[in-house]
Amino acid sequence: MKTRAARLYGANDVRLEEFELRPITSGEILIKIISDSVCMSTHKTILQGKNHLRVPDDVEENPVIIGHEFCAEVVEVGDKWKDSFKVGDKVVMPPVLAYLGGPETVGYTFREIGGVSTYSIVYEHILDNNFLMKLESDSYFNGSLIEPASCVIRGYKASLHLNEDLLPYAGIKEGGKVAILAGCGPMGLVAIDIALHGNVKPSMVVVTDIDQARLDRAASIFSVEKAKEDGIDLIFAATSDKDELMAISGGTGFDDVFVYAPVSSVVELGDAILGFDGSLNFFAGPLDKKFSANFNFYNVHYAQHHVSGTSGSTPEDMRDILKLIGEKRLDPSVMITHIGGIDAAIETTVNLPKIPGGKKLIYTHIELPLTALSDFEEKGKTDERFKVLDELVKANNGLWSTEAEKYLLENF
Repeated sequence: MKTRAARLYGANDVRLEEFELRPITSGEILIKIISDSVCMSTHKTILQGKNHLRVPDDVEENPVIIGHEFCAEVVEVGDKWKDSFKVGDKVVMPPVLAYLGGPETVGYTFREIGGVSTYSIVYEHILDNNFLMKLESDSYFNGSLIEPASCVIRGYKASLHLNEDLLPYAGIKEGGKVAILAGCGPMGLVAIDIALHGNVKPSMVVVTDIDQARLDRAASIFSVEKAKEDGIDLIFAATSDKDELMAISGGTGFDDVFVYAPVSSVVELGDAILGFDGSLNFFAGPLDKKFSANFNFYNVHYAQHHVSGTSGSTPEDMRDILKLIGEKRLDPSVMITHIGGIDAAIETTVNLPKIPGGKKLIYTHIELPLTALSDFEEKGKTDERFKVLDELVKANNGLWSTEAEKYLLENF
């Protein structure tokens, strides 16, 4: 069986190649990757090559397949798993294989499995540890977005507060005030969705961004009126002014602040608007190992301020997101602004910070330049297929949809 994949050989050296996959063993499963969402972590990995913690030292001789936010279809099942999986099952998996006791991660470490491939082998140890999960969904893109969404919910679980006995508990404060700073990027949009529709309900959600276009898009996706009906004051604010945000909070400050940009001034703003027993979660991962910001430790002591940072997610986080999607409480399509084929995967990943918008979704069995959903109308003037896609997206409030995905896979 041949597979086509984007393989990392070293720093700034990633190649789209076709090669032979060995036959699976009785304890393995062969999957057909349908979609993979491009992650900023993969961009950073390409920059670092073997200097990245999760990339093997011998990557130059034994290249690894990049991509870890994938959704796939089972195409062959080893005898050991015949009672657990069947051909046609939609599947996803957590990339970080923590049970191995090291940094081994799908999309960074392995030669035969990765998201930017047409076919991959799921190893027996992955299956033994229940890391391959079935997805009950009509679409593949939902599966590709479960991993990034689960990273967001991990941040929510890492918020820290003290109960009346001054004992710590994890999670955002029930009925509290949430601020999501620089919150209109793809991950920030999921953070808004989880704040509005997750298992712990705040009384206020304030979203800031200095990019007015991104703020306007977020406001068009999430209804202030609907949030109000659910008992939540949803406010979009194009500001980075401490006094303005404190006024919005009613002068109390915020119980939970999430920082979605690796910018010192944003971290310091988050610190400045924390209320009593407030928790700041630094979500955005910086490239600079010496990245730092000032933090008020007087308030850590006297106002019981807390700070946490999260990277990645757990299998349990993914199951939580699967449940929220299955219950139609969470819609990951809010993240997607571009789609492309496998031929666009490398260029997209290498240039990711320079490409505006949200998540870039790669469909590995088609060839298509990276295309913004907002460009469908113009492309539809010369290509009937894009005209249809544009109509399908507009019918879904400008968001990617199951119907659009189905049409894409059938017609491109």
